[in-house]
Amino acid sequence: MYLLSGELIVPNDVPNDLIRAAGGIVTRFVPGGRVEVACIYRESRGDWTFPKGKIEEGETFEQGALREVLEETGIHCRVVQFVGTTNYTHRKGRSKIVAYYLMNSLDGEFAPNEEVDVLVWLPLEQVRTHLTWDRDQELFDLVMEMPEIRALAS
Repeated sequence: MYLLSGELIVPNDVPNDLIRAAGGIVTRFVPGGRVEVACIYRESRGDWTFPKGKIEEGETFEQGALREVLEETGIHCRVVQFVGTTNYTHRKGRSKIVAYYLMNSLDGEFAPNEEVDVLVWLPLEQVRTHLTWDRDQELFDLVMEMPEIRALAS
């Protein structure tokens, strides 16, 4: 996997049944110059994570990430930059890759839906420990190393 002109490229030699997905690490600014990050809870999976979902036919990873974040959270966002990917075996035994983008919240409001039961906005220093999966924690570590975020976190 590599990034070319802002688009994530998946080599042609990956398995045909690879699940391709994308998601967002959604941020918002709150009074006092602080940043908060959206974390979602999925009761069906019993986990705290970031919004994400499968890429649709003809969609780029970035387009899929924006669509999935909107569908799961009700929040319209702007992509700031590509963060990285997570790779794991899906609960049904297939390989899955998820491309994540750092996003700024523009507008919208969360309402519980078929996929997401709860959304919380957490200060940067609380996000990592709130996440269920090690892969999400490691991804968030990449976010915290970004100069834009490090400046806000200090």
